[in-house]
Amino acid sequence: MNREEFIKTLSNAKMFDLTQGLSIFTPPWPGEKALQVHFFKRLTGAYGGGQGANGQLIEWSNNTGTHLVGERAFHSGARAISDIPLEALSGPGVIVDISDAVSDYSLYTPEMITERAEVKKGDILIINTGYHKYGWDQPDVHNPDAQGGVENKEFGYYVRHPGPSPEFFRWAMDMELKIIGVDCGSAEHPMNTPIRYMHAGEFAKAEAKLKETHGKTWDEMFPPEEYHKLTHIDMPKAHLLLAESLGGQIDELSNKRAWIMIEPIPYMEVESAWSRAVALLPPDGMSEDDFFNFMASAEMLDLTVPFSVQTPQWANYEPLTVTYTKRVGGQYFGMGRNNAHCRASFHLGTHMDGEKHFWAAGRTIGQVPLEQWFGPGVIADISDKVSDSSVYTPQMIMDAVDVRKGDILIIKTGYYKYGWASPDSDEFRYMIKHPGPSPDFAQWCLDMEIKWLGVDCVAMEHPMNTIQRIWHPKTFEEANRKLIEAFGKDWDEMYPLDKYYQDMHLNLFPKGIVHAENLGKDIANAESGRYYIAAFIQKGMELASCWGRFIAFKESD
Repeated sequence: MNREEFIKTLSNAKMFDLTQGLSIFTPPWPGEKALQVHFFKRLTGAYGGGQGANGQLIEWSNNTGTHLVGERAFHSGARAISDIPLEALSGPGVIVDISDAVSDYSLYTPEMITERAEVKKGDILIINTGYHKYGWDQPDVHNPDAQGGVENKEFGYYVRHPGPSPEFFRWAMDMELKIIGVDCGSAEHPMNTPIRYMHAGEFAKAEAKLKETHGKTWDEMFPPEEYHKLTHIDMPKAHLLLAESLGGQIDELSNKRAWIMIEPIPYMEVESAWSRAVALLPPDGMSEDDFFNFMASAEMLDLTVPFSVQTPQWANYEPLTVTYTKRVGGQYFGMGRNNAHCRASFHLGTHMDGEKHFWAAGRTIGQVPLEQWFGPGVIADISDKVSDSSVYTPQMIMDAVDVRKGDILIIKTGYYKYGWASPDSDEFRYMIKHPGPSPDFAQWCLDMEIKWLGVDCVAMEHPMNTIQRIWHPKTFEEANRKLIEAFGKDWDEMYPLDKYYQDMHLNLFPKGIVHAENLGKDIANAESGRYYIAAFIQKGMELASCWGRFIAFKESD
């Protein structure tokens, strides 16, 4: 298959978002940190003559919203999220609806799954328990016997949802499943977690139900030492991953097979990470087998730099900090796990600047529909045409690649090699001396109806069109001399402050053209050309910007 046919096939695939919205109202795992969002600066808070940005500082637990639970959650010696290859995070799978067979505290079995849909070895299995109805953003579940006449959403979602029977995870490992995903708070039964001890009254109800249905106490049904070995040692060593708090369009895929992608932020230090979960069905006229073979043969280029406490932040932003609040060996009779509390500003690591970052009336990241982040596009390698503080033009892009109206545009300046995770790391060059666009670039993007942009350095702007001009006067003098040599104009002639300051933000975001920054990793091996490009960004409902996983797809060589 040639590149054009490849991109057309992916563009015509039917896409479903299985991600729950992430909000300050999203309940965290009981006892953990709820998402907190704080503006540490606003558009009017800048100095130096130009507009500033809406800058957000957030605190969170990774077990809030749709997320991937990695092996290290239960086994400290296992792979971190960033160590998991892309191939382990996507593949053929099935979304099985068992909502008609489960209820509060009940157990689901392998037979409940296999009698509703075919599960194949190596699948990704998504289980629709029906308990996404208790999601924070869903309508009330009315019950005249409940206080206030409505069910307690958080108890339904985290404390009362059904969970796997004792043999379930053994079956999953025998089936060599890649990922088990669920539409509720945990892929384990809540009474096989510390919730058993946090909510003793609920445990008494669950155990009473178990005695009634199975004639056993909880510890008889789930011998503690045996269950601990299964979930904390055997499962992580088998590389069985768990995806939790799925939702979105899950009801539209009941008992259907699909190509499933659960793409987490590539976190280095932690056990779990926010993820965007997506399912694809074949285009009209293409068989399921042909589509799965097509997807399996696709090459994925991961354009995302590892996410780490070592990642440098934009110059006056707050860096990432990670504090472990609990460890596997430290609590609850061996039922503990590793869990971290995190704090950071967004402008570090690979992230998407959203409209609201610079446009007060703009959409947040979570308000942008999924299809806006996916589509045909190009990677334009101009690394042989740019240098420290230089300016690139639309013509350089068009000379490098066949860019078309409506494309996603990824610009490869070559400055990824100066990022923190590179053997050639030079953070000052990466942050302060990277090249940037000419003053006509934003208008060209509008004329070309570019969907969104991305770049392999710290900012889509030229650094001298930001506050860095004031903070680094020596570098500005060097850049100004270079500009005069190349264009015969000094900086203020070529980039009048009231027209071109932070041009790529202020002139494009109100038009819906946003951009990703700090792309890297496999971009090193990406040639100029056309690709299918996808940004798997967490669905943050109050977030002006957010991290994600950025992937370019092409046909296999």
